[in-house]
Amino acid sequence: MDITDLATRIQNGERRALARAITLVESGRADHRAQAVELLEQLAKTQRQALRIGLSGTPGVGKSTFIEAFGMMLTGQGLRVAVLAVDPSSARSGGSILGDKTRMERLSRDPNAFIRPSPSQSALGGVARRTRESIALCEAAGFDVVLIETVGVGQSETMVAEMSDLFILLLAPAGGDELQGVKRGIMEMADIILVNKADGDLKATATRTCADYAGALRLLRKRPYDPPEFPKAMTVSAVEEHGLAEAWAEMRALSDWRREQGHFDARRAEQARHWFEEEVRQGLLARLHQDPQTRAQMRALGEGVARGEVSIGAATRDILVALGAA
Repeated sequence: MDITDLATRIQNGERRALARAITLVESGRADHRAQAVELLEQLAKTQRQALRIGLSGTPGVGKSTFIEAFGMMLTGQGLRVAVLAVDPSSARSGGSILGDKTRMERLSRDPNAFIRPSPSQSALGGVARRTRESIALCEAAGFDVVLIETVGVGQSETMVAEMSDLFILLLAPAGGDELQGVKRGIMEMADIILVNKADGDLKATATRTCADYAGALRLLRKRPYDPPEFPKAMTVSAVEEHGLAEAWAEMRALSDWRREQGHFDARRAEQARHWFEEEVRQGLLARLHQDPQTRAQMRALGEGVARGEVSIGAATRDILVALGAA
């Protein structure tokens, strides 16, 4: 594979080249990994930036409907939009449901949009390990906005927050116990909460829910790096396409403020450091499993731990000693 040619084609905005590059960075083969690193090195020189927006919400809240309506609005304004939808993988086969592209039929046909469903590949929290590299590829291809959709509420939110410039939490009209069920940690990560399905019979409920969330946000500790009115809650209707323009205006306002204050670049630098350390950890774990002698020792010690013959702490110490790490 000619990596320089592939990099040039990506910078020229060729969708097929972008799709091929994402397949390359998602591959687990050692030779593909080396090629992916070379490709990303070449593309880093372009220094193109997109607005990275992480989007999460419980299943059934209407994420795909929202992304399609929101994406169509952005492309209608002349922006190029990439959607990285991380789908659940089968624990047995590793296969992916890959349903998002079929649910976003209008957006998938838009020449200014690119949708890439990716299997989570059993990565922590359901977020594909190479998603951040796919984001870099989309930026190099000249996309203005990259939307990263998670598989649902859970550990994936923390990971997506470490990849995004803005983190949007999409919620359905609710109240009482359902409102109490939204975790404080997820609320604290969100820059904007969007209460979807604010239409028809649910419109009044959505308005009340939004007010409840706004009240809850006021009780949280304010962030020193954001304007006092953020984080905030808003209502939207993806079906009727109401509130989308207002939500986009708030996203841009927050992003612009962070850029002006220097927080935007500082956050990106912090994220780069985080993912460097994570990559080192993953590399060490991979080496641990690839070495036959270490793998055999771990299997033997694991069986001893299961039988109660050795404690977890002692078994861990023995492995670390064998690796020269203790």
